[in-house]
Amino acid sequence: MNLYLRLFLLTVRIRLAGLRPGRRPSLWDEGRTPFRVALTDLDPLRHVNNGKYLSMLDLGRYDLLTRSGFWHEAWRRGWYAVVAAQTITYKRSLTLGQRFTLVTRVLGVDDRAVYIQQTFERRGSVVARAVVQARFLRRTGGTVTPEELVAAAGGAPRDLTLPGWVNAWADAVRISSAAPTGTARGASA
Repeated sequence: MNLYLRLFLLTVRIRLAGLRPGRRPSLWDEGRTPFRVALTDLDPLRHVNNGKYLSMLDLGRYDLLTRSGFWHEAWRRGWYAVVAAQTITYKRSLTLGQRFTLVTRVLGVDDRAVYIQQTFERRGSVVARAVVQARFLRRTGGTVTPEELVAAAGGAPRDLTLPGWVNAWADAVRISSAAPTGTARGASA
């Protein structure tokens, strides 16, 4: 299904849910976004294309940020989110017409970014799991600190220290501004 159509339908669902009385989820809660596999999600092997998973990850984060009210707060402050890095592991395939849920939760923060775990589930089984490193930038330029993010969310009700494996992954995928090691400048093949 076209990403813009899914975004529109998700926005309508979020607005309708906002009309119902009850507690609004927190940014620190688990977001659950339901989906159904559409024909346009499939690749020639008739299962969801790996790139479609990444687009759905965007929608899951949008859902959690919007339902919690953080999207509006970030926009009000002139902030916007960008993905700095992500990794995904696939365990099972999703095929045409299957219903599944994307579970999104904030893992924690470090001195540079916020880390989000997103899990695709079908009938209680994990289909795929991703970890996303995101940063918030200012429309006027510059990066929003994780401390500013936590303060804008009204504080954190739990420890946001990252698991060691997430720190190791973040260090391993960091791209420095220095020349790549082992590569001679100006060398030709």
